[in-house]
Amino acid sequence: MKNKEKAPTLSVKNFAQIASGQVEFGDFTLLVGPQASGKSLFLQLLKLLVDKDHISETLKTFGYDWGKNSKHLLELFFGEGMSGIWKPNTLVEFENMSASSSDFFLPKPGRPAAKVKEENLFYIPAQRVTTMFQGWPRSFGAFEIGDPYVMKSFGETLRILMEKESGNGQTTQSDVFPRRGKMNKLLRDEINRAIFYGASVKLDKRTLKRRFMLHVGDSELPLMSWSSGQKEFLPLLLSLYHLIPPSKVSRKGEIEWVVMEEPEMGLHPKAIQAVLLLCFELMERGYRVVISTHSPVLLELSWAMRYIQTMKGTANDLAQLFDTKRTSLKRLYETIIDNKEFKTYYFQRNEGEVTIKDISSLDSGSDDDAEANWGGLTEFASRAAEVIAKLAAQG
Repeated sequence: MKNKEKAPTLSVKNFAQIASGQVEFGDFTLLVGPQASGKSLFLQLLKLLVDKDHISETLKTFGYDWGKNSKHLLELFFGEGMSGIWKPNTLVEFENMSASSSDFFLPKPGRPAAKVKEENLFYIPAQRVTTMFQGWPRSFGAFEIGDPYVMKSFGETLRILMEKESGNGQTTQSDVFPRRGKMNKLLRDEINRAIFYGASVKLDKRTLKRRFMLHVGDSELPLMSWSSGQKEFLPLLLSLYHLIPPSKVSRKGEIEWVVMEEPEMGLHPKAIQAVLLLCFELMERGYRVVISTHSPVLLELSWAMRYIQTMKGTANDLAQLFDTKRTSLKRLYETIIDNKEFKTYYFQRNEGEVTIKDISSLDSGSDDDAEANWGGLTEFASRAAEVIAKLAAQG
């Protein structure tokens, strides 16, 4: 893998339940750990640091007012009752920024709106299906005041995207998936094979209320009748439409980061593999991808990539890993092997506090249980193997 510039690093002390830790981001970074270990709050903090001016302007645009009170701003961003995650001894450092007070996030007085940067980090939250209402993305203002900013922003982005996509045409239906010009055909085929199984998604405009419909044979199914995986995947699919313009090499606007919370939700392991290929597409375009997950499939990819890169593997090895045609995605695979770095971090809970540990080597033979058990995701399988081995030896 080629030498690269120093990767951005986020360090935190005494933030929410996290006592201390840092993450040096790769091109593909996984965060693992038990529920309520601070992964989502850590990722939302990253969003706030990267896009704080853009976030302030967006909140103002939709009529939110926090005055000069940074605690109120934190509640508007992280959610109702969450201002206490910033403590008197909290310290956050990111690139050339250092914050020991939440006042750091207050807008600088007198800054003209025209100078505020565009969004640099696109955040895909968990429970993204809740950003849909009656088969259509919810607008920013349709959420409760106490809902996290990342949910509101995500729903609003999808709503605007679909408003543009639907246009003012007179047709009563339009294709959403599969759709020519949206994504590499080979990636569309993988999604179809793993998630939609030959069904198609169309935008229904036959009534005054637009909605997504799944066409299966002669049947038309509204969103709530889809499988849980298909429902969870639709907002993710629309996100990728937003992030992957028709040009083969470009990114969307000023966006450099893509954060996904639990992209595996509701998906079979085969479907998760299709999502990983979409992550490869994002990385090839130059996005830095950060994912929180409870799925061993994603860690298996990171583990395999470590060995493929170390042992001079080729595109054919990745094609075999993903069970795709040997040459169909060769350029994509070569880019990932030659240029992209994979990192994994464990949010480890110890007596009520959480520390962040780099487990990127994912060495199953390590003396460190956190690393050997991949942040707990293989712990049960390891114990099951030990039990069966013991019984076999006794027999």
